[in-house]
Amino acid sequence: MNSPFLHFLTLQLFKERHKHISVIVISILLIFLLSTVLFLSSSIRFSLEQTLKAQPDFVVTRLQGGKGVPVPLTWSDELVDIYGITKVTPRVYGRYFFKTKEKSCLVVGVDFFEEQSHKVLEKVMKDIDVKEFLKTKQMLVGVGVKEYLKKHFYNKSYKFLTPKGEFVDVKIFNTLPKDTQLLTNDMIVMPIDLARKVLGYREDEVTDIGFNVPNPSEWEEINDKLLALHYDLQVVNKNEVKKSYQNLYNYKGGFFLILFLIVLMTFSLILYQRYNMVYSTEKRNIGLLRALGWSINDVLKLKFMETFIIIVTSFIVGVFMAYVFVFIFDAPLLKNIFLGSQNIYNSVKFTPVVDMATLSSIFLLYALPFITAVIIPVWRVSVTNPKEAML
Repeated sequence: MNSPFLHFLTLQLFKERHKHISVIVISILLIFLLSTVLFLSSSIRFSLEQTLKAQPDFVVTRLQGGKGVPVPLTWSDELVDIYGITKVTPRVYGRYFFKTKEKSCLVVGVDFFEEQSHKVLEKVMKDIDVKEFLKTKQMLVGVGVKEYLKKHFYNKSYKFLTPKGEFVDVKIFNTLPKDTQLLTNDMIVMPIDLARKVLGYREDEVTDIGFNVPNPSEWEEINDKLLALHYDLQVVNKNEVKKSYQNLYNYKGGFFLILFLIVLMTFSLILYQRYNMVYSTEKRNIGLLRALGWSINDVLKLKFMETFIIIVTSFIVGVFMAYVFVFIFDAPLLKNIFLGSQNIYNSVKFTPVVDMATLSSIFLLYALPFITAVIIPVWRVSVTNPKEAML
């Protein structure tokens, strides 16, 4: 490719800049919307997968009549006796609805002297003075909970109404770290005994029991042993939870991908028709190039490079805008589709995650129909006799 060709290409782009503006704007909008969904979905999946790594391998719950009920604390002793099971941890948590019943928070009870519980919340608890925290009835609240309580004039403490009709006054000790906001925005962490009282559990009851099985080849065998212990026992392993999340966000991302493909095909058809009309009035220009000695390949190469520059420019600008929109401005409005907006408002910061393989696929899906819609009409004009094209 020589310098005169590049010079002519530059002049051609500058001369027809007004014709390309609308195409570039629509292309940027398409790439921006799909890249935004891609970045959102990838970031949320990454954060959830990182969180699941710190969770127990298995969780045992109790179902009666298809409804979850408290698990007897004695079940944890039975699990300890099974060979292959380690780090058995009873857990207490549940949703607490505020007085308006419109908003709720997740109350999590933590045994600060239990290694497994502390390990799960290690990042959350690393800057907390445990001795000071346990002196009185205190809690750690997520950013969203803190803002909600402050809005309702609970700046220093909140009085929980227990299922027994008693009020428990709990002081706000501190706010949970902002970098964990995706998961802790509507969370309240308190000592496990205090959480039992707030949620209405007895001293010998827990919400579920988590444990680890270090040898993955024993997972099936352990699962069978557990199901034989009690008829109302339910076992969920970490892989099942991971698949559920993946299916959820793949569904949402796939829905937008289908919409993108429909819009892209419509855009390509419109583009094809438009270039057909444009080149029917510009046959003289192509015929002139052919008369000056340009081959069909030269004409096609010129239009291909012109189109490719438009495609690359649109793609880079669209992806950059999407990156800024998601990871700098936190995807206002659109994030509610993925996170939900029915509970406490979440001003979450998304972790930057860029899937280059998916971006490359999007580029090909976008570029190929675009190039085809332009090159075919150009080729149809180029193969005609130059004298006929200039008439």
